[in-house]
Amino acid sequence: MPIQASDPLIITLDGPAGVGKTTLARLVAEALDVAYLDTGAMFRVTALKLGQGAWDLSGDVLAARLEGITFDLTGTGLDSRLLCDGRQVGDEVRSEEAGMWASNLAARPEVRERQKAAQRAIGRRTSLVAEGRDMGTVVFPGARRKFFLDADPRIRAGRRAAQLREMGREADLEAIEAAIRARDAQDRNRAVAPLVPAGDAVVIDTSGLDLEAVFQRVMREIQAA
Repeated sequence: MPIQASDPLIITLDGPAGVGKTTLARLVAEALDVAYLDTGAMFRVTALKLGQGAWDLSGDVLAARLEGITFDLTGTGLDSRLLCDGRQVGDEVRSEEAGMWASNLAARPEVRERQKAAQRAIGRRTSLVAEGRDMGTVVFPGARRKFFLDADPRIRAGRRAAQLREMGREADLEAIEAAIRARDAQDRNRAVAPLVPAGDAVVIDTSGLDLEAVFQRVMREIQAA
């Protein structure tokens, strides 16, 4: 189902940590032959570049440091590559620590405005599947199709642990679940762009669904739009 450059398409996939957005977004982008944008990775790599405690910097200092960070997106589908300052973002952003740092940083309006501008700039250049936490509500409110995925925190922790083990890393299920619940509370209750479904989003509880079932549901909704 290729999308022509003259017919830009934005699909948004929002939801909490560990719900399966990344894998699903990559598959949907591959099926549509468009780019895949992992906005969570944008926040994570920004947090790693700025360092621990950057979320406590003054507004002026934080804004100045953000000015030096640039993003680009190349390729389509499974070959999509996110670049930060010209270098490909890799698995270094997948740690639980990077995730919590990113959540802390995302509470700062200076960061969200800078990231939103970068994300919209990418969206103006290419059709894409954008995955994150406020894609449908804030960044791309005019997206042609919006989805919000959710699942029980325990199930999400299990999925995250399996992902870490596949990457050759240790995975403490209890610690991961605690981190997910803490991040959920922070993301859903923050004053700036809280994690909520867009009013016109299709909400899918993935707790009892495998990846293929969720993928087929999303593709049916897109094709019916």
